[in-house]
Amino acid sequence: MRLFNIPDIRLFWSEDPRFLAQFEGNQIIQFKPFSKYPPTYKDVAFWLPENFSPNNLFDVVRGVAGDIVEKVELVDKFSHPETKRESHCYRITYRSMDKTFTDSEINSIQDSVREEIKKRLLVELR
Repeated sequence: MRLFNIPDIRLFWSEDPRFLAQFEGNQIIQFKPFSKYPPTYKDVAFWLPENFSPNNLFDVVRGVAGDIVEKVELVDKFSHPETKRESHCYRITYRSMDKTFTDSEINSIQDSVREEIKKRLLVELR
């Protein structure tokens, strides 16, 4: 426990992949704590502008929501058959280290994220 800086012996019986993945490859690394609270998933879909970069999206999302953003991942692509416009849908995984989010808390954060995406990336939200 001291070698890896693991705070609780019960973690050794954990089957959580967030714990197990930290100890692959026979390397000694410091344990990175993870939340025991459930994640909340929110999607955002928009039509792509000409010079869209997913990294810019990631920066905006993390800039608005901060450390509670665990992951941002592309979950769907759509190309309109007539206009040929392309749309992406990204799933944002929110998780707190301190609590389970209420619907109103996460909806407020998601609304702020959506507005900032629209403003800074010049996208048309769907």
